[in-house]
Amino acid sequence: MSETGTMLYQCPLLLPQNKEKTIYDGFITALGRDFRLRVFLPSDFQLQNARLQCSVHLKNVLHGYHQIVKQRLQHSCDLGSFMLELKTILEAALKNKRELNAPPPPQYYSCLVKDIENLGWDKLVFVDTELSTIRLKVEDSAGREHLITLHLKANYPLEPPDCFVDFPVPFEITWTPKSSLINIRKQFLAALESMKEFWDVMDEIDEKTWVLEPEKPTRNATTRRIAVVVIPLRSKLNNNIHLWEPESNLLQNLKNVLEIDFPARASTEKSDFSMDCGICYAYRLDTTVPDQVCDDPRCGQPFHQVCLYEWLRGLPSSRQSFNVIFGECPYCSKPITLKMSMKKT
Repeated sequence: MSETGTMLYQCPLLLPQNKEKTIYDGFITALGRDFRLRVFLPSDFQLQNARLQCSVHLKNVLHGYHQIVKQRLQHSCDLGSFMLELKTILEAALKNKRELNAPPPPQYYSCLVKDIENLGWDKLVFVDTELSTIRLKVEDSAGREHLITLHLKANYPLEPPDCFVDFPVPFEITWTPKSSLINIRKQFLAALESMKEFWDVMDEIDEKTWVLEPEKPTRNATTRRIAVVVIPLRSKLNNNIHLWEPESNLLQNLKNVLEIDFPARASTEKSDFSMDCGICYAYRLDTTVPDQVCDDPRCGQPFHQVCLYEWLRGLPSSRQSFNVIFGECPYCSKPITLKMSMKKT
């Protein structure tokens, strides 16, 4: 059979677009599916210098097979032979994807439903239509509600599910082929109790102070930026650190060391403490808030780090040493120092 005959037999929907037959356009068929393809041949018809232009769908199917396709293109004697090999590669890729996306065996569903019944359907807050992702709610001893999301594998329960929790420390489950959802819940409850003291402290801060950042703290948030009506904080911290009592809670210790009472939530507005940047006149810039303050306590104007950096960089009198810039405050013209915590471009 001639090369043209082979091409018509292997890919009847891939047709030449010029009389020299150096450009082919059309479709290649594999396992009943058609994929758009263009082939550009050099004038000497040497396949090692040919170029393929695949559709997005064809690229996705052949993802991970590009090196094999390139190798076959370089070693095939003519276009017809290459198209035959390309069809073989494409069929293998489609079969592998079908196997990866195949539904779990029947015992997967029977085992999972049994586990859920033993656990209690009331413990579920979400389950997807494929029964591959479920979300459980768990209450700790303080009455706080927590969620754990589980992505189950097709061979469950032989392989442990992937667990995602709103947790400030890594959480990993201990798993055996005889484990179940009940085992996961028990391990999660134990982990919750280990964090009880930490969450008690954070809840007290959230309830009794003005938390500026983050706006809506999650259970995995370990930091708080709170409003404090006091200026000489650094000297107080240095002088009063001996007042810290290990048996007292965090909030009381902060009050003792700083010698202040935190602003009451009921008597003040949160906006009173959310001072805008003195350069861009906004509080929030993308995901950042003003975190740089003028060194002169009589000024105390806050700035976004990026805003202050751009301002100082534009001043002829500013100078930089490594990641520290020295210049003048845009508000009071007093000396100001900026230590950059990120690389600037």
